[in-house]
Amino acid sequence: MLVALDGTVLLVAQPGLQRDLGASVAQIQWTSTGYLLAVASLLVIAGRLGDRYGHTRLLCVGVLGFGAASAGIALVPTIGWVIALRVLQGVFGALLQPATLALLRLAYPPERLGRAIALRTSAIAVAAGTGPVLGGVLVAHLGWRAVFWVNVPIALLSAVLVLVLRQPVPDRMLSQRLGLPGAVLLAAVLAALVHTLAGVPAHGWTSTSTVCGFVAVVGLTAVLVAHEQRAPYPIVPRAVVRSVPVAASMALLLFAGASLFGTLFAATFFLQDVLGLHAFATGLRVLPLTALMVLGAPVAASALRRYGPRGSALCGMTLIILGIAGLSRLGPTSAWWAMGTDFAVLGAGFATVMVTATGTVVGEAPAGYAGAVGGLKQTAMNIGPTLGIAIAASTSRPPVPAFGSTLLILAAVAVLGLLSAWLLPCGRPPAPPGDNGAGGHAGRRTAEGAGLRS
Repeated sequence: MLVALDGTVLLVAQPGLQRDLGASVAQIQWTSTGYLLAVASLLVIAGRLGDRYGHTRLLCVGVLGFGAASAGIALVPTIGWVIALRVLQGVFGALLQPATLALLRLAYPPERLGRAIALRTSAIAVAAGTGPVLGGVLVAHLGWRAVFWVNVPIALLSAVLVLVLRQPVPDRMLSQRLGLPGAVLLAAVLAALVHTLAGVPAHGWTSTSTVCGFVAVVGLTAVLVAHEQRAPYPIVPRAVVRSVPVAASMALLLFAGASLFGTLFAATFFLQDVLGLHAFATGLRVLPLTALMVLGAPVAASALRRYGPRGSALCGMTLIILGIAGLSRLGPTSAWWAMGTDFAVLGAGFATVMVTATGTVVGEAPAGYAGAVGGLKQTAMNIGPTLGIAIAASTSRPPVPAFGSTLLILAAVAVLGLLSAWLLPCGRPPAPPGDNGAGGHAGRRTAEGAGLRS
């Protein structure tokens, strides 16, 4: 919730920040891009560190650092300091996110894990949905610095809870050593990919900078793969690479995130530039999406227990496709309830995919690598929206965006998610060893020491 809230309230604060600090548009963009680059490039590394040194430690350091960086941003006098501290905030954001999934797996027995993941999904939806409203109130009455101050008490409370509700520190396993060359190469690949995708809306897919960026990504990826094949301790463990359910879940989250956030990007411009709605009225039109994400997550957890990952994921991706296709048919004369219905279908589908993919990732994590898998999951959730926005921005045509055709392209992206869903297990995954079914301390200690098995 802390990370989701921070990302959405910042969008409201950026105009005031620009005026107050005399920043350029490019500098304001880097307050978001710098954070995204730091998070996306370090998530997997942070997960591996948690596997080796303990997820509780990483979570505590992450939330305290996140809060301290937020307080620093609220005090700085220049835009350069804001960008630098946003990058630092992204580093700490990367530390805390994989740890949350790994600790959930330790805290709950298999029969209750789905409900915990559903609650996590609903909480993220609530934070993302209320962020713009909260940010608007804070900026209007207290100024843009208030949106960063609000993170501080939340971070402190989270750190206190982490220290009170302690989990055992895992044994240091030989297979969990972190190779520095592989870590640097992976960070470089992810940073280059996110930076290239983030620049597509401004430069286009065929520009020199974009082409050179993708060439760099391909070259760095080739070097990374060659290194990982020879490395005794690869940054992405071979057990993770060989896990089909984990790989399918990553692809599922990537395509679902790209299609959803690309649709939201295109719909926002359509509602405001074509229909002439104000920001608040736009938020009301999109509200059914948030509502169904919150309400649909518990239903998705029940469907996952009953029908298994494959059935739930296929249902969720189908709902996403139907929601996007429905929105693509809307025009200036369409009724508000028709758009609300399509957004609701889209929200229900995304909640189902989130709960299914997250539950599969956590439950199918190979032994000792829950943090690494959690980092991969969060990486997919960061790259997916960046890809979707790049597609939406590049397929729109000013002055009136090609709303319908853009959404059909995004629906085609969602179809790729159906192919990923077919690779997921049909039935319920078996319970890993070490779970005593009661979620007691002994079961958690066994799981912490032995890791998670696919």
